[in-house]
Amino acid sequence: MFRGSWVALITPMTDAGDIDNVSLARLVEFHLQNGTQGLVIMGTTGEAATISFKEQLDVIARVCTQVNGRIPVIAGNGANSTAEAVERTQMLSQLPIDGFLTVTPFYNKPMQKGMILHFNAVASATDKPVLLYNVPGRTGVDLLPETVAELANTANIVGIKEATGSMPRLVELKQFCPDDFMLLSGDDASACEFMLQGGHGVISVTSNVAPKAMAQLCHSALINERRQAEQIDGTLQALHHDLFIEANPIPTKWALRRMGLITSDFMRLPLTQLEPIHGTVIEQALTQAGIQL
Repeated sequence: MFRGSWVALITPMTDAGDIDNVSLARLVEFHLQNGTQGLVIMGTTGEAATISFKEQLDVIARVCTQVNGRIPVIAGNGANSTAEAVERTQMLSQLPIDGFLTVTPFYNKPMQKGMILHFNAVASATDKPVLLYNVPGRTGVDLLPETVAELANTANIVGIKEATGSMPRLVELKQFCPDDFMLLSGDDASACEFMLQGGHGVISVTSNVAPKAMAQLCHSALINERRQAEQIDGTLQALHHDLFIEANPIPTKWALRRMGLITSDFMRLPLTQLEPIHGTVIEQALTQAGIQL
């Protein structure tokens, strides 16, 4: 199930700061029509940190209803408190989702032993598949390959979103983990090479604005068509970088509003809207990717 092009979906909001369910439905349909192979709801890009859990449950339920089993839907369930992560997992398990994306506990910097105990507790709270999520640049802690290999022995821990962008890290994960353990990139800029070297897919920010191209890139890379994959990736490299010109998902929301897919690029504080000086840069990246504005 966890292969190919997955989108780390943004959460559209109105100018008043409420969840924009009309735009949400439009975005989901956009992905259903353009080859996205799975949706990740309420992750970092979905602004889960500033959205109440009640709102998160409503958004995830709406998406599941609309998708109706056509592609998998997984939900972010992470917290830096193990008890809270377990509670979230138990409540989310009541929804018709297909699995979880569980980020490493952030801010409090646990040791590797603490992360093993944390992830095993979360996995024990559900019978649904769990993807680990390692993003040291945001969390302040690095889930090492040896630790991942130990966690891979837990029955329903089935893979990892690895966002370091390191190819040597991929080599280590392949060496230490079982062959059926899913290795997904969490770094758009290096995702093409990640898949060409044996990764299974990507959970992508770029897919928010260029789902068809990302799906084509993943297809080519996964069948080891290097020339075709690199050609597609070349048109997307500016997006891979410029969608992080400010904190994610600030540029992505701006781009989606510019594309007419959402009505507002509002974000709840402490995130703010894109600085005007960066708009031209993102427009150029969209044009380079063949996206008409």
